[in-house]
Amino acid sequence: MKKAIPKFKNENEEFEFWSAKGAGADSTAYVDWSKAKRAKLPSLKPTLRTISVRLPVAMIEDLKILANKRDVPYQSLLKVFLAERLEQERRLRRAG
Repeated sequence: MKKAIPKFKNENEEFEFWSAKGAGADSTAYVDWSKAKRAKLPSLKPTLRTISVRLPVAMIEDLKILANKRDVPYQSLLKVFLAERLEQERRLRRAG
């Protein structure tokens, strides 16, 4: 029998309960993950974080040329390239 998930006063309290920085509760004591189903949240916007990446000028220029040919901003094209490569790496990891 799984433990009942406590009622939380707010999101911060819940975060502290599950977080390794707080109580670090083990979710397997509360949730039967074998019965879990993948949820799709089509309206959920991904959290974005601004980062700084130093790239060679020539690489940025090449990226801008490719982006211009596709009529998209170069930073958007860079995100597409990164997403494609990450998916490729995930597939390799699953196969290996």
